[in-house]
Amino acid sequence: MPKYFTYKSIEDLREDIAKLGLSIRLETEIKALREPVKIGNFVAGNALGIHPMEGCDGTLDGKPDELTYRRWIRFGQGGCKMIWGEATAVLDEGRANSRQLLINDANAKDLEDILTKTRQAHREEYGTDDDLVIGLQLTHSGRFSYKKPFIAFRHPLLDKTTFIDKKTKTPIPDDYPVVSDDYLLKLEDAYVDAAKLTYNIGFDFIDIKQCHTYLLSELLAAKTREGKYGGIFENRTRFVRNVIGKIKNELGDKLMLATRINVYDGLPYRKDEESGIGVPRPYPIPYPYAFGVNETDPLQVDLEEPMMLVKLLRNLGVKMVNISMGSPYFNPHIIRPFERPPIDGYESPEHPLIGVDRHFRATSEIQRAFPGLVIVGTGYTWLQHYLLYAAEANVRDKKVSIAAVGRGAIAYPDYAKDGLTVGKLDPKKVCLTVGFCTALMRAKNNELGQFPTGCVPRDKIYVPIYGESKRGVKRDA
Repeated sequence: MPKYFTYKSIEDLREDIAKLGLSIRLETEIKALREPVKIGNFVAGNALGIHPMEGCDGTLDGKPDELTYRRWIRFGQGGCKMIWGEATAVLDEGRANSRQLLINDANAKDLEDILTKTRQAHREEYGTDDDLVIGLQLTHSGRFSYKKPFIAFRHPLLDKTTFIDKKTKTPIPDDYPVVSDDYLLKLEDAYVDAAKLTYNIGFDFIDIKQCHTYLLSELLAAKTREGKYGGIFENRTRFVRNVIGKIKNELGDKLMLATRINVYDGLPYRKDEESGIGVPRPYPIPYPYAFGVNETDPLQVDLEEPMMLVKLLRNLGVKMVNISMGSPYFNPHIIRPFERPPIDGYESPEHPLIGVDRHFRATSEIQRAFPGLVIVGTGYTWLQHYLLYAAEANVRDKKVSIAAVGRGAIAYPDYAKDGLTVGKLDPKKVCLTVGFCTALMRAKNNELGQFPTGCVPRDKIYVPIYGESKRGVKRDA
């Protein structure tokens, strides 16, 4: 398969952007990224951030473990002024893996401790943490919960690849129930309880996670679901509206609200047996099973409902919206443009720059429609050491408020420190988007049921962990 990232200079990259007819712009003089960003009642000291990036490295009961502390402390030292803390389940049954963080009374002190140590590390490095804004992402993994799937509606494509028994790869049977309205009503209260804990712990904001086709994301697409949480847009946004209302009733404006949303779910893809390239699974027309897609041509983005959602959230008091798209499980080239596919994935069906541009264009349209709202942008990591120049251009052009990276921060946690100090990134430290972190995330063959994930090429601590995961795979094969 082709090697896409072959650029020896920024001019090489600009030439490819022009050849592909894309709108990505690059600025080499770093100015706008250094400016502070007002977020609600907080001020982030610069316009660079870290996306919610799981390490799958907590304890089995959902507390942060040694590698979790190490990762968060490195983020604290890294120079970004907005750290969007990783997905943390509001219920044990909603965890995506056996080592995902879980927020409850028993784990609150440990979450407070990791927050304290992250802020302390930032103060030691920069003298103050007054301009550091840290939040926590609250989640229920829904269809992708590791113990059993919780589905918002029957999906004719995904139900065939969602397994109720992952070892035997038994797909969801035809009589498998969707989550009931009663379950969702009780889950609303679980989110409220988690929000109150998050506030008491001391986080600056919570993210009510609505992305990547986890449960709340799937609810936004539940056009075929019956009952008060499905069908029309008002019903599909009922859950998040109720949760926000209940949090406001309990806490008023004391806790800042944010959300990471999918503005384009896309179609499920599979690997073509001959070429290895990703191709869409056969799909019906119209296609009412996704959010932010054109139902008559679901390969195309349709921002009408995502714009309605952002307007609704803003009016409800949400201060920051993080824009994403796709799913790591069935169309990873959309969510994370890559150089080499995940271990269980397919070769990219498009030049990764097209995926980067898709992220930037959707984010720009939303930021321009809501200029007073803090919008956090995604899609930068594949650009490697040139990502800073795209971030600078987007912030300068008011196409985004904060540019953030996920995988890129796992590989290069101090990217902001280097970028803002010397005006460029070190090519030897950036994420190569070659999928080792995803391979570790997918590896389950140990006594904990989950290997921790990190950057194998850039962080030597993960090299023996990756070797252990590979040996286990070979042994089980």
